[in-house]
Amino acid sequence: MIAYRLLTHEDTSAFCHKVTKAISNGWELYGDPQYTYDEKWCVMRCAQAVIKKNDIEYKRELKLSEL
Repeated sequence: MIAYRLLTHEDTSAFCHKVTKAISNGWELYGDPQYTYDEKWCVMRCAQAVIKKNDIEYKRELKLSEL
């Protein structure tokens, strides 16, 4: 199975740490990061897709962040 996650956060160092942690745990970047302005909260938001190949069978209750 190839697991997919979309990491999101405000454009702060917390977002960079979230992506760095995923990479450190074996996830690979998938595509380019995306940015958008959140008018309601007046902040920039970031998103980065990551994937991870593994031998686990997919189940709906699988916690992807724990792979």
